[in-house]
Amino acid sequence: MTISYLSTSIFLFLRKFFEMTKSELFIELANPDDKGVSRWVKVTEFVGRYKELQLGNGGSWCRSSSNLAKIFNVEFDKSLTSGNSIDAVRLNGFNENKTFNQAIRKDIRDYYKKQRCVMLGVKGFSENTRIEIDHKDGRKDDWRVSNINTQRRDDFQPLCKAANDVKRQICKQCKESNQRWDATNIKGNPYPFYEGDAYYSDELGCVGCYQYDPVEYRKQCVLRITKEASDHTSDYIMKKLYPKD
Repeated sequence: MTISYLSTSIFLFLRKFFEMTKSELFIELANPDDKGVSRWVKVTEFVGRYKELQLGNGGSWCRSSSNLAKIFNVEFDKSLTSGNSIDAVRLNGFNENKTFNQAIRKDIRDYYKKQRCVMLGVKGFSENTRIEIDHKDGRKDDWRVSNINTQRRDDFQPLCKAANDVKRQICKQCKESNQRWDATNIKGNPYPFYEGDAYYSDELGCVGCYQYDPVEYRKQCVLRITKEASDHTSDYIMKKLYPKD
C-alpha cells in the first residue's frame, strides 16, 4: 500500500496545537521528503525548541526500538568528532519492515473518549460498556494511520468493549476469507454494504462495510432509500397519468 505523509507545512500547522513528542520534534527539525529521507541533523542543533532532543543517555527517542525507528530508517554519524558519541542523525527512507503502530494521537483519544458507542449507544464504566477507540480499518495495514502525525480523526470511532470485541472477530474472519460481513444480519438494515459488494478488495479496503463505519452506513441507507422511494413514486405517477405510453 502506498505510504503518503502530510507536507511539512500542514504538519507544522496541525502540531502547533498539540504537545509534541520527541520523535515528532525531530521529524519537524529534519524535514524528511516524501520518500522519508532527511538531511543530516547535527546534535548541536538540539537547542531552544529542540532542546529535549539532546541525546544524554543514548537518546531513547531514536533507538532501534523507538517509535521513530518503527516509521523511518534512522542512521547515525559518529565521525565528526573524536570518541564514539553520536554527532548527527538522519532519516534514510521509510522502514518497510516496521510493525503497525497502534498508538492513537492524544487529541483524537480525547475527542472520542467522551462519546458513546456508535453501534450500541452506551458509555459506561463496566468492563463491557467502557469506551475503546477503534481503528475503523480492522486489517491495520494502512501505514498513514499507523503514523500519529498523519492519522485523522475519521480513521477511528468510539466502540464499547463488547462491540469492539465482536468487531475484532468479524474483521479476523474477513481477513481469512476475504468475505465481508453482511449488514442485513441485523434486522432493519436494508442493504448488505453501503459501498462495494461481499468481496474485500484492495481498492475499497474496508470502506462500505457496516463494521467499518456504522454511522456512514446509516447515512448512505437514508440517501439510497430516499432515492429509491422517489424513483418509484415518479414511476407510479407516470403510469397513472399515461397508462398506455
